[in-house]
Amino acid sequence: MLKSKISALPGPPQPFDKILNDAGQIILGKHTEIRLALSCLLAGGHLLIEDLPGMGKTTLAHTLARLLGLQFSRIQFTSDLLPADITGVSIFERDKSEFRFLPGPVFAQLVLADEINRATPKTQSALLEAMEEGQVTAEGQTRPLPRPFFVIATQNPTHQIGTFPLPESQLDRFLMRIELGYPDRSAERELLATGSQRNRAEALSSRISPAELPAIQQAIAKLHAASPLIDYIQALVDATRHDPAFQHGLSPRAGLALLSAARAWAWLDGREIVIPDDVQAVLPAVARHRLRTAQAGGQAQMEDIGRLIRSVAIP
Repeated sequence: MLKSKISALPGPPQPFDKILNDAGQIILGKHTEIRLALSCLLAGGHLLIEDLPGMGKTTLAHTLARLLGLQFSRIQFTSDLLPADITGVSIFERDKSEFRFLPGPVFAQLVLADEINRATPKTQSALLEAMEEGQVTAEGQTRPLPRPFFVIATQNPTHQIGTFPLPESQLDRFLMRIELGYPDRSAERELLATGSQRNRAEALSSRISPAELPAIQQAIAKLHAASPLIDYIQALVDATRHDPAFQHGLSPRAGLALLSAARAWAWLDGREIVIPDDVQAVLPAVARHRLRTAQAGGQAQMEDIGRLIRSVAIP
């Protein structure tokens, strides 16, 4: 049924056109960013949103959880947060003379790791196994996490006081990193006229059931990527490895992430085949946090990705 809808629709498959529209009514003027976030989740990845406080990062996570019908949990990362505060602890029940495990907030379908870079590296790493394996090992026992399982992490710019930059190994666990940025003039005026969007987000109803998501993700993973398209992705990845502007190139995992994200972007566009435009649309969100410039040592900028796209010919 999903495939027939994809073929019939000129835009995003139902009900995802409604999800994009509803989210756009909450996060004003950020259609591309919303679509990138949704593509990331549909591709089975985890999302990092980096921006200044007050830009709507948390509201976007709330909005997607409501529209996708996902069990939602929010973890406020602080400098005194411990790994057990995320994964859970065992308590001794005196009447039963046994220990009982109390699951932490990571046991949800959509976990918002709010201001993740305000916690210490040890606490940040508590999410690594959950994000990579979909499970948590605590006190010698491995426990599966709910399905589907998504992490949306927010972080403040690293130049702000009290932040601990995420190491490259943890950044690589995020399929995409996006920025929301300031709203345009018309969107900001509407925001000022209507007030905070948080209450409106809480009033949203789900457009799909979480039980439908695994089948949708499987359908997306099977979208056709022709051999020339694979060649194009490989050429982009290889170009980063030989570009002296970067300290190091993209890894094979980054190449897989790029293809997965492009498939989800194409699916939302109502197509059953991935084209180079899909790859170029998701490339900045997939690659920038994985690439560091050789000169300044910071993350790649949009102009670096634009130069990369211009330097690689489409087969």
